[in-house]
Amino acid sequence: MGSKVVSRAEEFSCFLRSLQDDQSSNSCTYEEDIHMIKTKGDKITAVNVFIANQTIFVCEKALPKINGQGDELNTETSNCSADDDEDSCDVLHTEQGPQPLTVMKARELLSLYTLSQNPAVSAVDSKPILHPLWVRCDMCDPAGTAWFGAEPVCAGNKVTGVKLYSVTCKGSAVEKKSLVTLEELKQVHKNRHHPSSSGIKGSARFSLFGSTIVENTTIESQSSVTVDFKWSHVESILEIPPLSSTATLNIKVVCGDMRSPMFEMYRELEFLQTLADGLKTGETEWMEPVESPSAVNLTKAYLEELRNMAKTLQDQAAKTTETQKLKQETDPPIFNSFLERGDLDFVEQLWVQMRKSVTSYQDIGDCLKLVVEALRYGDLKPWIHRDSNSSLSKLILQSYHQQIDHVSLTGITPVTMLLEMGLDKMRKDYINYLIGEELTTLNHLCYYLSTEVDLQEQVIRLRKLHHLLEIIVTCGTFLGLPYDRLFVLTQSCLNHYKTSTYDEEHEFKLQIKPALISHFYQKKILLSVYVFSSGNIL
Repeated sequence: MGSKVVSRAEEFSCFLRSLQDDQSSNSCTYEEDIHMIKTKGDKITAVNVFIANQTIFVCEKALPKINGQGDELNTETSNCSADDDEDSCDVLHTEQGPQPLTVMKARELLSLYTLSQNPAVSAVDSKPILHPLWVRCDMCDPAGTAWFGAEPVCAGNKVTGVKLYSVTCKGSAVEKKSLVTLEELKQVHKNRHHPSSSGIKGSARFSLFGSTIVENTTIESQSSVTVDFKWSHVESILEIPPLSSTATLNIKVVCGDMRSPMFEMYRELEFLQTLADGLKTGETEWMEPVESPSAVNLTKAYLEELRNMAKTLQDQAAKTTETQKLKQETDPPIFNSFLERGDLDFVEQLWVQMRKSVTSYQDIGDCLKLVVEALRYGDLKPWIHRDSNSSLSKLILQSYHQQIDHVSLTGITPVTMLLEMGLDKMRKDYINYLIGEELTTLNHLCYYLSTEVDLQEQVIRLRKLHHLLEIIVTCGTFLGLPYDRLFVLTQSCLNHYKTSTYDEEHEFKLQIKPALISHFYQKKILLSVYVFSSGNIL
């Protein structure tokens, strides 16, 4: 582990040194998503206090290229006069400013830089001293860190240490009365461009869901829900979007957020993916078991319980009480398990126990051997859903007629059987929620429920369905969107994933009425962007 970190530090140092020695270039990209700039420290106000006119490296998030135009990202805004048609609108290009990195990523880069300057770790004596490194941060930590900096401390030509800096910010302190008024802004525009007529439009973006701070601890989240407002009849600077605005939600949900009610289902899906990956690659990284008894012992106890179903009512009552007590101790809170069904059949309950306890291929094979032997000898006549499609379900149906096909539980067969059990169970979970909430119909789910494709494709489609549920549940639970909006969002997601690959970075759009989320933004300070009909105001 230590050698890997040292190797990364040396690679990072070589990258910076290459940029430092290159006289023809002042910027380049590191690891595809990080933009590194070589510039003078006095060009950045916060850094100028410490570095002055010294050359530094500035590290920030790389912006994507638009239409192949350089490294800068431009946003386009329609710029129309009252007498113009929409088709004849000018386009106002506004350059998006530098984008920060997360504080966690900034700390990582500073650690690599500092480590690379340590003579005990890296041979830096014979190499020129690196420029100071400054990393632009997103201020999402409790301290509101805006910049991290590192500067080598030298004695002659040798580095003897590294001085670290941090610049924090408590946010804007600009008062509304100190800003230019809307009328003054309009007058400046008229003096510059002398338009015959002009119109004013307002736009704003709010973040509704993402990283949060709980008890001075930042909970990082890759998920985000923002809302874009657009409106006419602007009345003042820093105006709150009126309820007559058009509002569009931009929804990006990354699965695995521990705050999500879907987290337990996500863990179940991850185990399913582990099985699928094992079939594909031949190697499996088993998850930590949730249950302490071994998978084989749990299976034996489950089968024994089914055999003893005919015991006296007293015994059944005692066992029920004990089972309920165990369930209360081991099950997750109801908030995390609201998708759980109460009609799990034998195969589904077996899947639940095995996915929480198996840690090897041997476990899977041994558990399924116990079940198949019990079926073959007539010890069990378990109940299953009529529409079950797994291989084990078919064996159970055969056992009703005392005719069971021979199954060789060797090689990949046990893993395949367990994967089928999980696919069957989780599909029913998702159907139960979507149909129960009247968000779609079975006809619209045919693509996601098809068993005609191979198992790997079935897993991919199930992941798409899970991502859809994550999006719907996030918007329903955290934003409180009403049924009609959730229904539209469901149809949009279903249609998207029928023709598109699985992509958690995709941003789904949803038109809503501002009144539905007004409690999220009406008390916040807002800086709106106003666009006039002709000419540019920067």
